[in-house]
Amino acid sequence: MPWKIRPNLEKADPAKTFAQRKPEFVARYKDDQDPFDYSIDTFARSEPFFKFFYEEYFRVQMEGIENIPDEGAAIIVGNHSGVIPVDGAMMAIALLNKPVPRRIRYLVTDWFFTLPGVKDWIAQTGQVRASRQNARILLDRGELVGIYPEGVKGIGKPFRERYRLMDFNPGFVKLALEKQCPIVIVSTLGGDEIYPELYNMKPLARLLKMPFFPITPAFPWLPFPLFMTPMPVAWRVMVHEPLYLPYGPEMAKDRKLVLQIARDVQYTIQRDLNRMLRERKSLF
Repeated sequence: MPWKIRPNLEKADPAKTFAQRKPEFVARYKDDQDPFDYSIDTFARSEPFFKFFYEEYFRVQMEGIENIPDEGAAIIVGNHSGVIPVDGAMMAIALLNKPVPRRIRYLVTDWFFTLPGVKDWIAQTGQVRASRQNARILLDRGELVGIYPEGVKGIGKPFRERYRLMDFNPGFVKLALEKQCPIVIVSTLGGDEIYPELYNMKPLARLLKMPFFPITPAFPWLPFPLFMTPMPVAWRVMVHEPLYLPYGPEMAKDRKLVLQIARDVQYTIQRDLNRMLRERKSLF
């Protein structure tokens, strides 16, 4: 019997497919008038890529995701790593999979918003320029605000210093006190090893106006996109119960108190990392 293959000319609409899989998430945010250009369609197109990395590539073991509040403002604070900030994307996927799914808005250094072809995507998938004013706007809107207090120093540290936290900027504590919202501590094991940084060429980074210029086993030796392929390290993420600070907003001006709380959060994450490293049986 004669037959021929007929190509399927109708491509699946990513936004429609996403809405079928995650109707609660879409219903929550589709009509939101976001001041920072968030686009649920752009997020929907990007989600399958990061979902693959979360479920298949890094095989993320997420503990305590239920500790992140289903409603209301909160500050999500964690250790930063990986040269390319993949850790934020993994948390976004974890939150999408909650029974009550939510988005998270990470504060991102200005440099990422200078990259042609990238800055719009960064904003449309939920990231926001890092400033205290932008953080206040997000918290007033009842959003989850993701902050990595190590900043770019965290993702740019050399491989020999993996899982050794840089000093935390205490600004997240001031925000939590000002807005009277909880802090949720997140400790992530795995990210420090996906792009082993052998050396940071600081003079070249300054010349190119980059926060750092990493030399890895793949970059800059291999062509794009091979140099962006991460190591398939197994991840483990631990989410703590919300930390409600027993102080009024006026205490945000108490520099000593703010710094002490920031250090306590940093030490909590460092203890988590040390313990998870001892318990880890295999890198992959």
